[in-house]
Amino acid sequence: MPEACVEGVRLHYTMTGEGFPLIFVHEFAGDGRSWDPQVRFFARRYRVVTYCARGYPPSGVPEDPAAYSQDIAVADLHGLLRHLGIAQAHLCGLSMGGSAVLHFGLRHPEAARSLVVAGCGSGSDDPDGFRRDSEARAHKIEQDGMAAFAAEYAQGPTRVPFLKKDPRGWQEFRDAFVGHSGSGSVRTLRGVMARRPPLYASEEALRRLAVPTLIVNGDEDEPCLKPGFFLKRTIPGARLLVLPDTGHTINLEEPEAFNRAVLDFLTFVDSGRRPGPDSARDSGR
Repeated sequence: MPEACVEGVRLHYTMTGEGFPLIFVHEFAGDGRSWDPQVRFFARRYRVVTYCARGYPPSGVPEDPAAYSQDIAVADLHGLLRHLGIAQAHLCGLSMGGSAVLHFGLRHPEAARSLVVAGCGSGSDDPDGFRRDSEARAHKIEQDGMAAFAAEYAQGPTRVPFLKKDPRGWQEFRDAFVGHSGSGSVRTLRGVMARRPPLYASEEALRRLAVPTLIVNGDEDEPCLKPGFFLKRTIPGARLLVLPDTGHTINLEEPEAFNRAVLDFLTFVDSGRRPGPDSARDSGR
């Protein structure tokens, strides 16, 4: 697997296919492998890039807790694009990765042809509680080890739909998560998850976001539903897709529906058209 040195940290990435670049950014419980169903599908049409974030081997796992934050995650993504010589790309992220993609679009709109923001916004409705939960999870890893924590976390309420529908796929997801770096996960929880601001704090900037944006949520992913509707109402021309009977691990739980919706959106954007604001909504009718 090739690597890039970004912000002093090794980031391992894969690049598959040819065409316009499409970058996937993984969630807390995932890694670069989490996008395999998307790589196989989209590499027929795009140059697909996946990578493991800092703290996720084989990428580097910095020891300094200050080396982890949402701002740094955005800088890592930007640095990876520069390393690859990519001036502009489609960007797709899930959960923690969705937040990184969204804020990348706010800070580097010229480098984003489109944004796909999936399962984003956990903790926005109860930031203090989310910070406490993140700290409790970090403590559990330190006390009980990564394997015990991951096995429990993978059976949380927003992951159960995946387990019920696709036990084998869920097992592969769980096994990969169990193998993550405990120290990297602890620092990610404390530095990225616990310290990121709620989505609502970016409302003013989001109202000015001109990058075409698709928001994707599962209807069983309760912590992300209200933030998803907020993004739909706030980002000009944003599209929203809510998949029924679906939890947080959207791209693995419903790969066919996810891939088709994302492809339709990218095709629309690549045609040169741009979604406009909903005039009826904006006029109050």
